[in-house]
This record gives sequence, C-alpha cells and structure tokens, in this order.
Amino acid sequence: VASGLNAPIGIAHAGDGSGRLFILEQEGKIRILQDGTLLAEPFLDISDRVGCCGERGLLGLAFHPRYPENGYFYVNYTDQDRNTVIARFQVSAENPDRAEAGSEQRLIVLAQPYPNHNGGAVVFGPDGYLYLGLGDGGSGGDPHGYGQSTATLLGKILRIDVDQGQLYAIPPDNPFVSSGGLPEIWAYGLRNPWRMSFDRL
Repeated sequence: VASGLNAPIGIAHAGDGSGRLFILEQEGKIRILQDGTLLAEPFLDISDRVGCCGERGLLGLAFHPRYPENGYFYVNYTDQDRNTVIARFQVSAENPDRAEAGSEQRLIVLAQPYPNHNGGAVVFGPDGYLYLGLGDGGSGGDPHGYGQSTATLLGKILRIDVDQGQLYAIPPDNPFVSSGGLPEIWAYGLRNPWRMSFDRL
C-alpha cells in the first residue's frame, strides 16, 4: 500500500468521499495516504502520550458515521501509565488533513495489569453504536478470570452510544443494562479482540 511507515498496524477511511486512507502507526501517529502518496505530515501525532510497544500503543481507529459533519474520530491507545484509553478527537477546522491533538476527550480509561492482551478494535456498527474490543489484561491463561467476569470491562466487547450523554450513553438493549454486569458490556469471555468487522450485507 505504501512505504516509509513505522510499524503500521491498522488502516481506515473517513467515509467522506475524499479517497484518503488513514494508517495507524503503533508508536502514536495516524498517517494519510492520498492518491498513492504518503503525506509527510501526520494527521494526528500523540506519540508523546502513547506507551509502546509489544502489544501496546496506538491500536485502533474509527471515524464517526457523520464524520463529514462533526469531524469526530475515535481511537484506542495505551498511555504511558499502561492504561487503555478510548478517546475522541476532532479534525482541524482549517485543515482537513490535520487533527487537533488538543481536542482529546477521554471516554474510558482502564488500568491494564500486564503489557499484553490490550485488545484494540474500534468499530462503528450499522446501528450507529461504537463497539470496542478490550483484551483480558494479559499474562498467560487469564490469571484473574477477567474474561468470564462481568464486573470488569477487560476481556469484552463493549457497545456504547457516543451521541448521547456527557461522555457516552448505554444502549437500552445492552445485555446487562438492568442487572448482573457492567452495562457497557455487549459480549464477554474473549481473550484479545484485536480486530473485528461487520458483514456489509
């Protein structure tokens, strides 16, 4: 696809008709590929706040379904304190090829007990909700049993509504809305949901 990239681990598009591809670099940059050319300046550079590497770093990216109107996109990264951070950023009003690093709005900050199995998936579903893949915290054999516990967000796929609430709201049909587990949880018992997608049909 392109050369001159540093640890590229993901690729996405903004759904804005521009034809641009946005490439994640694990150490904390999002690069733009436009008409086969890699732009010199990154779309976003948060390498100063990302803890890398191994299975940590800037791990996931999804653009809001209404990105052409609101300029919002969402990332999953490991910070320098080894927390998983789910955050929203916004594109610059002056330059569509640059995002505002200072626009970060953190939705979820979750401590990671080990440096592996941080997950990373960030995907908008056809229902407009944001789905997040979080690993079980790492080590070997899930020693804390996080994957099977509905009292932690680790080892899960989460489903949240980023268009409601102060930071986000809980979709009313999430399985643990009423009782028995954390309301963000959509699916549990996962090891390390690194990537996922929705069937276009």
